[in-house]
Amino acid sequence: MAKATMAEFIPLNIAVLTVSDTRTEETDTSGKTLVERAAAAGHNVIDKAIVIDDVYQLRAIVSKWIADEKVQVIVSTGGTGFTERDNTPEALIPLFDKSVEGFGEVFRHISLGEIGTSTVQSRAFGGMANGTVVFCVPGSTNACKTAWDKLIVEQLDASHKPCNFVPHLNLTDLQCESRG
Repeated sequence: MAKATMAEFIPLNIAVLTVSDTRTEETDTSGKTLVERAAAAGHNVIDKAIVIDDVYQLRAIVSKWIADEKVQVIVSTGGTGFTERDNTPEALIPLFDKSVEGFGEVFRHISLGEIGTSTVQSRAFGGMANGTVVFCVPGSTNACKTAWDKLIVEQLDASHKPCNFVPHLNLTDLQCESRG
């Protein structure tokens, strides 16, 4: 890919994962929402999967995407609550080179205004692995809309200032600007 400046939008390759024991392609409104929003923002959704909430199956698909040099972003929906079957954090955090603590913090801050104190039960989180950014959000369609529209979309846009995740991905040598 040609070298770009921070002012240029760079379409990224995104994989979308729905974590659910019950959803199918026909009933997966959360995954569909993320796919539609990513495409509308100008990104390329190059893979999508639905996986049951099993630690090892989650690690298998996400590890495959992390190792794939074509995938720059993974957005996962589901498995971030407190039920016995919610295992996304336990499955994926060990795969990260670095955690993005601010992602979960900001998501919960935004959600507080939408769903009140129930947001404390959200275990939304993010991280970096092998030059791939991973965002994991709750399984509700509204949570996916909130995460994408109010947080993820700007962080995947190279023109968003003072900084975004694009310079940290395995595709360019961009650097964040100073907050000056």
